[in-house]
Amino acid sequence: MIHLQGISKSFKVAQRQTGLRQEAKSLFYREHTVVDALKDLSFSIKPGEIVGYIGPNGAGKSTTIKIMSGILVPDTGNCTIMGYTPWKDRVHYVQNIGVVFGQRSQLWWDVPVMDSFELLKDIYKVPQQEYQTTINLLIETLELKNIINSPVRQLSLGQRMRCEIAASLLHNPNILFLDEPTIGLDAASKIAVRQFIKTINKEKGVTVILTTHDMNDIEALAGRVLLIGKGSLLYDGSLEELRKQFGSQKTITADFRKDVNPIEIPHANVLSWSPERVVLSINTEQVNTSEIITQLSDKLELIDVSIESQPIEETILQLYKEYRI
Repeated sequence: MIHLQGISKSFKVAQRQTGLRQEAKSLFYREHTVVDALKDLSFSIKPGEIVGYIGPNGAGKSTTIKIMSGILVPDTGNCTIMGYTPWKDRVHYVQNIGVVFGQRSQLWWDVPVMDSFELLKDIYKVPQQEYQTTINLLIETLELKNIINSPVRQLSLGQRMRCEIAASLLHNPNILFLDEPTIGLDAASKIAVRQFIKTINKEKGVTVILTTHDMNDIEALAGRVLLIGKGSLLYDGSLEELRKQFGSQKTITADFRKDVNPIEIPHANVLSWSPERVVLSINTEQVNTSEIITQLSDKLELIDVSIESQPIEETILQLYKEYRI
């Protein structure tokens, strides 16, 4: 469905110097540097996939999304999506995609949300019956009933983001590009949006490309992860494979009958100790979890033991360090 081959994109950035003399000089001559946003980027995405597209700030994520949505034209390379070249066949192509940019709005600022929806319906030429069915579903699942008659400028960031997602789906697109879709959302709204994305993916087969810095979104939604750094693709695989490769750290918390004497466990780092609880960090490449628990039970009268994997944020951070990005 989505095929990118050898995509490269660079931008010319003007260099400005401080001082009156330098400002005057820049009126006649300005120095520029070339920034490579994407370098020989290639990947493919199958229909119905939810793909997490991750990387640090400035890695090239938004540039890629803009190329795939037809907003930008690459310097070199080919991009074919559903048989279209996005920047060449844009009029027909955009009828098949929905795009949400967390920092950009497709809603009209001073009019009620519902008026924006009606205008988008006309722009995309959505039949009235189909539109009514879709809008009813969106209002219910995204909990928009109490805000659709309010002007966009009166909405909170979280409310506006839910409306942005609804607006991008009014024409029932086959592909949904989400760039930071849960930015500013509270915990309840984030869960609602994630569940909604899962629903449209499962029931309608919508292909979702998700870029975000919230690794909980990736963990909850994406079956596949693409890592980009300095404009190049560095990793393409599942989150589980990523955990196996970089997520060897585990945290063991043990509650026990009161014991005032701190203990030492080989191959385990004591993160905290109290007379009734100890928290350990271990590397499963060096020692088995069961061995540590056995040693704990030999030295303490255990009441409860819990084991937690390394948070996904720390796993991703390790990946960034591995690739020096």
